[in-house]
Amino acid sequence: MPLHKYPPKLWEALKLKQGIYSRLPKHYLKSLEPKEPTPVHWRPLGVQYRANPKTGMKQRVQDIPIPIYYPPQSQDGLWGGEGWVQGFRYANNDKMSNRVKKTWKPQLLKRELYSEILDHKFTITVTARTMNLIDAAFGFDFYILKTPKEDLNSKLGMDLKRAMLLRLVRKDTELYPDDPVKRESIYNKYKQFEIPEEEAEWLGLSLEEAVEKQRQLEHTEPEPQFKVCVDKLVQELQMVKLMEPHLIEKK
Repeated sequence: MPLHKYPPKLWEALKLKQGIYSRLPKHYLKSLEPKEPTPVHWRPLGVQYRANPKTGMKQRVQDIPIPIYYPPQSQDGLWGGEGWVQGFRYANNDKMSNRVKKTWKPQLLKRELYSEILDHKFTITVTARTMNLIDAAFGFDFYILKTPKEDLNSKLGMDLKRAMLLRLVRKDTELYPDDPVKRESIYNKYKQFEIPEEEAEWLGLSLEEAVEKQRQLEHTEPEPQFKVCVDKLVQELQMVKLMEPHLIEKK
């Protein structure tokens, strides 16, 4: 087994400190820091010990989160933090029988959701929990804007959030340009979520998308070769003209 200078687990973090990765905006690099999402499939007890209900003796609590698998299609919808939970069940519901593997999957629904900021209807794959969260947030736009990245856990959700925030910060040109009254009403309703445009442009981008965006910002068009040759020829002609003797006519 080869020996490495740094453990492989640190490679992803170390690559952000060199090359084009290190030139990405600080607020974007900060958004890449992993954060714990709100528990969905389990309820943390929050204590290490508790009394046994039968004996009354103090015993240690196993407060271990359930591992959840998020399939790629979850990034194209709004699953409300739900995912696939893998475990075991007893065959034929008999505890004396062998255990077999089982995967619990959330029920997926197709729903049409309207965004006031974007003034558009989207047909999105959601779960029942997502619909409950939208109702609790008092609207689709509020749900997208209020929910942090780790709880949305959706590329589609972050793309919608970026589009909404850009529409708010560019309200004079993009937010209901033909209806000033509606524009002010919608802006005043969601202005609490407004952030600077230079931050909104990077929100929710994947690392590959951010690197490509940074590469385009740093890219400068090379000067055409024919212009370089023309400038060089002009300079040579000017030098030749200066070296020629000047004739003075006598009157």
